[in-house]
Amino acid sequence: MPQTSRREFLRNLGVSAATLPFVMNLPSLGFANQTARKQRLVIMFSPNGVVPPTFWPDEEGAEFILKESLSPLEPFKNRLLTLHGVCDKVRGDGDSHMRGIGCLLTGVELFPGNIQGGSDTPAGWSSGLSIDQEIKNHLQANAATQTRFGSLEFGVLVPDRADTWTRMSYAGPNKPITPICDPYRMLSKLYGRRKDQENLKSVLDDLQGDLKKLASRINAEDRQLLEEQATFVREMERELKATSGQSVEHRVPELEAGVKEEDDNLPRLSKMQIELMVNSFASDFARVATLQYTFSVSDAKMRFIGVNDGHHGLSHHDDDDTKAQDKLTRINKWYAEQMAYLIQRLAETPEPGEGGSLLDNTTIVWTNELGKGNTHLLDNIPFVLAGNGLDFRMGRALKLGEVTHNRLLMSLAHGFGHRIERFGNRDFCDGGPLTSLT
Repeated sequence: MPQTSRREFLRNLGVSAATLPFVMNLPSLGFANQTARKQRLVIMFSPNGVVPPTFWPDEEGAEFILKESLSPLEPFKNRLLTLHGVCDKVRGDGDSHMRGIGCLLTGVELFPGNIQGGSDTPAGWSSGLSIDQEIKNHLQANAATQTRFGSLEFGVLVPDRADTWTRMSYAGPNKPITPICDPYRMLSKLYGRRKDQENLKSVLDDLQGDLKKLASRINAEDRQLLEEQATFVREMERELKATSGQSVEHRVPELEAGVKEEDDNLPRLSKMQIELMVNSFASDFARVATLQYTFSVSDAKMRFIGVNDGHHGLSHHDDDDTKAQDKLTRINKWYAEQMAYLIQRLAETPEPGEGGSLLDNTTIVWTNELGKGNTHLLDNIPFVLAGNGLDFRMGRALKLGEVTHNRLLMSLAHGFGHRIERFGNRDFCDGGPLTSLT
């Protein structure tokens, strides 16, 4: 049903258009996109490479053992797919960190620019759009798969300053997309505008009468969904009010020396953003999302897991520095815990209007800008997939030899029925999508 029909329905019922976010995915009103199975993609990013011996399974196939870094994902092993051997072959201007994040989802070179990193050549933004936006555009072009936002870009402690190290999603060449790191801002985007965080006023206070009118026109199942949405918004508002007086200072790129770091709120911010993402999927606000933790070369200090050293600095230590390798393993294990939490929340959230859970229709891709931090190599980029949204054969550890990551990006598009013949630099698309995924 087109957007105008939704608004006409609300006008005829005599309720405010501000209730629109609450009715987008109620099947009994006929507004939810029910003509085909929903499919969703989440791309999750963490920086500075991994410790290969504690990350990759030794085995191949269905009988594999998760190492320490991935151990939090053990409860979801039958829904995992680890991909060893995916390599970023894109070269050109910029250092490995810059090209690692800037080419990660675009598969194409960076423009020349004036951002000087650790290489001889400075660089600018990516020269192409990212695969999340390619898929978003594909879905939004079809009335049956259109959603309110198309895609949502979540961040956790990503700097406000925009440069090549801090952006992974692109709407097109030279068009980086800024993730939203403040949960209050994301809540406002999803459910309504607020004047400022200090004077936060409930979205729901002005809508109670309207929501009661809506409840009288929908079935019992949808009333429960409506109540769950309202409860979620109320609880999120309480959480945001409780933290509104706290200052969360973001780590900025290393060239900006002397900026105070406050990383202790990272776990709380992560959980809040995940809850907002799951809620947005249940409400069918978007079917594509990114979740970017910090940024390439982030030196976040994860004191909450007993790591007082900066992440980027640790990643440069030699392999024989066992203490540094242990700390890096703990850091990646914490990121795996965040992925596990997202998987769990999707698995326990029913798919509105259909059977099963949100996880049955969602694929999460956890990745990184580097394969290994102390070598800065772009080979064996970490790619760990979870969920059944793209109908890949899960519950396996794959060793792919050496395949270009452009082919994996094409595979994600093909999973949505978007049969592109190349993505990014055409030189790295030979062979097409990875047939071993299905």
